[in-house]
Amino acid sequence: QVQFEESGGGFLQPGGSLRLSCAASVSMFRLWTMGWYRQAPGKQRELVATITSDGTTKYADSVKARSTISRDNAKNTVYLQMNSLKPEHTAVYYCHVEDRYYGVSYWGQGTQVTVSS
Repeated sequence: QVQFEESGGGFLQPGGSLRLSCAASVSMFRLWTMGWYRQAPGKQRELVATITSDGTTKYADSVKARSTISRDNAKNTVYLQMNSLKPEHTAVYYCHVEDRYYGVSYWGQGTQVTVSS
């Protein structure tokens, strides 16, 4: 069973920034693809960003200009930095870990991000 420690969510002002962190208790963390997804009220869960074991990143078009995903393999942690927040960024943000070779993946419990004035 994979344990997650997600942090950095909360109530944020429009125009502000967030930095989400997710520590995952997977072995050989450096080999896993890490990602952030989000689910807004009444909508399906969607990709925000992913980062592979070699550091290749992928972003949803809607966040590409304002977001940076990064990882610290020494800390088994993935980060998401988002700037210039808007109310439409309000969602539960989920950490995701994936071993693409074996087709195994796990979800974090999610952290609520609310952007409102």
